[in-house]
Amino acid sequence: MASPSKPPSEQLLNNSHQTKVLKSAILSRLLLLILTLLWRTLLTPYDTSAPLNPACLNNPSPSPPPPPLLPSLASAIENGIVWDSVYFVRIAQCGYEYEQSYAFLPLLPACIFILSRTVFAPVVLLIGHRAVLALSGYVISNVAFIFAAIYFYSTAGFCFVLLQSSIHILLINTMHQAYDAAFLKKRAFLALWILISGALRCICIFVPFITFQAYGYYNICLERSSDEMRPWCKARIPLLYNYIQSYYWGMGFLRYFQLKQLPNFLLASPILSLAVCSIIYYVKSRPEIVLSLGFRASVEEKSSMAAIFSLKKSHRSNGPQISEKYSSRRQENHNLKLRKITSQGRGAAEFIIDHGSSEKLGYASASILPFILHLSFMVATAFFVMHVQVATRFLSASPSVYWFASLLMTCPSMSKRWGYMIWAYSCAYILLGSLLFSNFYPFT
Repeated sequence: MASPSKPPSEQLLNNSHQTKVLKSAILSRLLLLILTLLWRTLLTPYDTSAPLNPACLNNPSPSPPPPPLLPSLASAIENGIVWDSVYFVRIAQCGYEYEQSYAFLPLLPACIFILSRTVFAPVVLLIGHRAVLALSGYVISNVAFIFAAIYFYSTAGFCFVLLQSSIHILLINTMHQAYDAAFLKKRAFLALWILISGALRCICIFVPFITFQAYGYYNICLERSSDEMRPWCKARIPLLYNYIQSYYWGMGFLRYFQLKQLPNFLLASPILSLAVCSIIYYVKSRPEIVLSLGFRASVEEKSSMAAIFSLKKSHRSNGPQISEKYSSRRQENHNLKLRKITSQGRGAAEFIIDHGSSEKLGYASASILPFILHLSFMVATAFFVMHVQVATRFLSASPSVYWFASLLMTCPSMSKRWGYMIWAYSCAYILLGSLLFSNFYPFT
């Protein structure tokens, strides 16, 4: 049976919310561009080698290309090629020339290459090939940001994150489904199939990464003598990515714990503190949920979790497929509430609050547990293994950080100073980040 169409008023409201998100995303990109151009004129870059562009090793040009017709504009664009963009642009231009360039996965360079050879091909005469590659990268990154803002402002975006993007969440989902099949429905074969299916889906997550590692092994290690092979080629598991991160950038467990790195730890302390506090708050609120990995959740919370985990099926069957043990009336209520929330464009946090337990709502809901476990793993990795200064952009991928920040700013029982501190930090990060990052100073 097809789901009823949305009333015109709800459709207009939904479009209004999407329009606001679209405008906000575009304005944020324009603000960042203005700030970057402003800071570039007021501050001398720390590293002025951005315009350097030696010939490609694999296919050197027989003669230098003609100078661009607009050299000043070309220089201004190329001066913005800093930090990781140096590698992405170089890969798009020359391919994977050096061992350390294999630390950067090929999707973005491939998109830059295609866009520079199609849409922006006529601009090469004006600003040169490398500036066109940089311009293509700018366009791809900013357009992707805008589309991501629109897509993830919805329950659908939240459920995509929940069901697809993280192996930790996928594992918990598989465990709960297998448990329900084996012990509630008494269907052992179904439980076994769920476990096998979950394992295959986890493997599929790593297939692109493993394929790229095999590509690196093929280019660097094969058809070489034992004396010519790089050390990682001779390892039992020849993993190029780990070797690059360790050898060229000094990444590894506790390897960043040095006195000279104290400023970088201070730089990452705000986001790390917010993430750790969000984890502690949840653990203190629901210790039984954390210790039992959600298996000790109440019946009502399991009902809400079942609605979330099965929402992927609902797009094909016009309604969440909640466990058979719950009544059809409860299912209809979930369907109506979900349609109402989706049509109004409300965020994922409100979806969880509406479907949470009557005893523990909002951020303490059992539905948040997968995100807490995922965030815990990310915090540990950022603090003990990675270059800690990238913790801000690394942890910004976790929705738990934003949900907890909104809780601090809106909950009446919380002190208002926490909200002011979060706003002040966000504004300072935008201003200082656009100033320092664009001028190649140590800020990320």
